[in-house]
Amino acid sequence: MNALTASAAIATGRVQLANVRQNALVTARLRALWVMVLFIFVSLTACVRIAQLGLFEQTPERTSLAEALLPSRGEITDRNGVALARAFASYSLWFNPKAMGEGGAPLVKTPEEIARALAGIFPDADYADLVARLKAGKPCYLRRRVLPEDANKVFALGEPALEFPREEQRFYPQGSLAAHVLGFVDEAGKGHVGMEQVLESRLLDPAHRGTPTALSLDARAQGALEDELGRGMLETSAKGAAGVILDADSGEVIALASLPSFNPNRSDLAYNDLVFNRVSNQVYELGSTFKPITVASAIDAGVITDLSVRYPAVPFPVGKFTIHDSHNFGASLNVPEALIHSSNTVTAHVADLLGPVALKRTMEALGMNERPPIELPARGFPLWPHGGGEGGKGDWARLTTMTVSYGHGIAVTPLHLASAYAALVNGGIWRPATLYKVDPAHLAPGRRVFQASTSARLRQLLRMIVVDGTGRKADAPGFRVGGKTGSAEKPGSGGYRKTSLIATFAAAFPMDKPRYVVIVMLDEPQATAQTGGQRTAAWNAAPIVGRLVPRIGPMLGVVPDAHHDVDISDLSPLVGSGEGE
Repeated sequence: MNALTASAAIATGRVQLANVRQNALVTARLRALWVMVLFIFVSLTACVRIAQLGLFEQTPERTSLAEALLPSRGEITDRNGVALARAFASYSLWFNPKAMGEGGAPLVKTPEEIARALAGIFPDADYADLVARLKAGKPCYLRRRVLPEDANKVFALGEPALEFPREEQRFYPQGSLAAHVLGFVDEAGKGHVGMEQVLESRLLDPAHRGTPTALSLDARAQGALEDELGRGMLETSAKGAAGVILDADSGEVIALASLPSFNPNRSDLAYNDLVFNRVSNQVYELGSTFKPITVASAIDAGVITDLSVRYPAVPFPVGKFTIHDSHNFGASLNVPEALIHSSNTVTAHVADLLGPVALKRTMEALGMNERPPIELPARGFPLWPHGGGEGGKGDWARLTTMTVSYGHGIAVTPLHLASAYAALVNGGIWRPATLYKVDPAHLAPGRRVFQASTSARLRQLLRMIVVDGTGRKADAPGFRVGGKTGSAEKPGSGGYRKTSLIATFAAAFPMDKPRYVVIVMLDEPQATAQTGGQRTAAWNAAPIVGRLVPRIGPMLGVVPDAHHDVDISDLSPLVGSGEGE
């Protein structure tokens, strides 16, 4: 090979090598470009998807994580944040007959031996029921809410078929407190009877489960009310009791109790007569507690313009019926005396002058002709007197007007009465009762029933009844309690039963500026040594209020003041002496 040929060969090799390098560089650059484009595409796709998920969707993973951190059912609290109902994790005792495999014996020991051992661990267990369940050989719960120490004792029995699944249960930390307001949750997780039923969708909604739902109740006042009602039942051997504490301005239910009560923690035993709510679902003839309402209606209508005017207090014949009083109060009484001594005859004369149209209109304005407007699912419909017109419509008959005026011939719930008394004392505005905590800046508008001046006069009269009349045993020094007794015979087949009474005291305090209404009712109280052998409200229901108000007043911000009271000096000269119900 000559020099020229060798030089050409070398040059060609260099060119080829340069071409290879250039091609490799281009290929690398193209690959890098594709990698960059792919990376940008993936990044953009991820960003778009993240934005889509964040703005428009919620992935199952995120939902599940969020829900896993929330209780299975939202918490219910009182107005101050005290837990009334909450979900908590607990053990259950589950019978799994296939724990040792298909075809194997479900139990190592006999059902009788296991049932006997379980009854020793759980003293309230039903031995016969346990035996029956174990012999049936079907999977079932033997017990809910098992304490860890009891679970250890069951585990020590050495039975593989007795298992302990950990589950969330509904728990009521205060026991039976406010049971008729709360209701209960059954083993399937469904709410019944009270606010558990009303709030079902909210309590199960993941958007709300993390935030407690506050009711209007005050757990402290609720406990005091239940305690005093229970004491009153025991002292009078009554078959039942009911009570409500109502905010006179907002309509908020501060406490509501119906006795006997039930334990919502035992949902397996809750289906019984005790779940019936006497406050919102049972209607009663509430007797003389209606008399102040009649007087207020008459003052508003201009029928009563002078409280010194006297009316006949002797038996009042109306057709074949005669209206009479429980005691002889003399030939005549004025309105303050009639309220102090609780005269049916004088109230009937006032109602006769007032007429059926005005009295009926007042009762309708107070909601006495419809179910009580509260959130509870069970609300009693009043026994409303029929008019004399076609189909029972039209004005009431003369006798009906008179009997309604003193609380007979019309049956309503204690909750109706509480709302009516709130309107009597708060300046004349009726508002619906509610179990939700109300922002003072967003009160329900309500409706005017009485003039403000009429309400002011009734505050004086109600205070006078407690100072000088049938409500004396409800007086609580410094709290300026006002109210009215009511003792009504219960209707039965063939007429009223003279041996069966409904004893009620309707009260408000402090009467110079009422903040709370208190209704206390006893169902069929008996004459006992504690009541001086008496069965009327003055001797059994009124003392309950007298004990209750000093307990709840300071809790609710009402400080006793022994040097301040309602001015009733213009009424005192009008009042004589006497006894009433």
